[in-house]
Amino acid sequence: MTSRERMALAMGHEPPDRVPVMCQLALGHYFIHGSRRPSDVWFDSVAFAETLAEFRARYAFDGILVNLPGRPDDWRERLASCEETRSGELLRWHDGTEVIVPPNDNAQCLTPLDRANPATVDPADPALLRTSGYVWHTTHAQTLWDMLPQADSDLTDPSAYPTWFTLGLRTARTLCPDASVHAEVFSPFTHLMELFGYENALMALLERPETCRQLLGLFARVVSAQVSVYADCEPDAILISSAFAGAGFISRDMYREFVVPYERTVASTIRELALPSYVHTCGAIGDRLDLMAETGVDGIDTLDPPPLGTVDLADAKAKYGDRFFFKGNLDAVNEMLRADDATFETAVLDRLRIGKPGGGYILSSACSVAPAVRPERLQTMVDLAEEHGRYD
Repeated sequence: MTSRERMALAMGHEPPDRVPVMCQLALGHYFIHGSRRPSDVWFDSVAFAETLAEFRARYAFDGILVNLPGRPDDWRERLASCEETRSGELLRWHDGTEVIVPPNDNAQCLTPLDRANPATVDPADPALLRTSGYVWHTTHAQTLWDMLPQADSDLTDPSAYPTWFTLGLRTARTLCPDASVHAEVFSPFTHLMELFGYENALMALLERPETCRQLLGLFARVVSAQVSVYADCEPDAILISSAFAGAGFISRDMYREFVVPYERTVASTIRELALPSYVHTCGAIGDRLDLMAETGVDGIDTLDPPPLGTVDLADAKAKYGDRFFFKGNLDAVNEMLRADDATFETAVLDRLRIGKPGGGYILSSACSVAPAVRPERLQTMVDLAEEHGRYD
């Protein structure tokens, strides 16, 4: 059975030969343990896809997540200079933006970026999507909109997206024909958080809820268009990244109002394209699994256990195992990064014992694998799944 077949069965609630293993790795993990320059992994779509494929083979994972959008092919031509510093690679772009790419973390923009003002934003003004701090600031130098062939491109229209937008996904699909290759889109709620900035966005939910609802409707159409673009590249599933929708950020009532309707729109688009969907929400989500079911997604990622989150895997599987496939629940900090080998292996075996029965479980870290997690620890996860995760 190929990894692609194994993952498809697990996502479809059918027992494969064994529990599949698929962890999302932090970008810093690739930087530390790989051979490519961090800036190349971050900005070059082909280099990124090749890195995903290399680490997938290295750890024998059953799937990979293409969690960066494609970059323009000419991104190097947009650079004025690049130099090594004590903090990492310092990139200066022709538009004046400065970006630092640390050796163990995501790229960080040193130049202050604009955010939209909740008090004055016009949801009908397409220029708001050009806001430099918005989520589509893909190269930390220019917004996606500014890099599109047409200045008046409509991001709710799939035909507006250039071919480089899917370059990473297409390359990964070619390099990993027998693996489960997943594409990532951001939840409309994440788009809202990036447009205003986190603090201002949370305040806007209270002070300007109607404006937020209008924007979320727009973002749902934008994300649905991106789903349609990715679907043409034959991904095996679409992940909706909704990191900021847990109880640490918003209440159940706010989740019901500002997340459910808009993620439902995205999940519906994914379903119409005959692809599995799942959502990634960090932290405390144990109080809203029922609401997450209302979005229509097929699966849930992360499932952070205490103390990082509030999900007990056995309880979640008993209540929602027929509704969702589950991916994750290994504490990325206390069980994977800081634990000794015996504690780590006990935690993995525990998740296999709980998640395996009846299928519908993918062994994974709850959130991204930290940069400093030892590579052999990830290989051990697959070894344990091979030995203890087999179905009769």
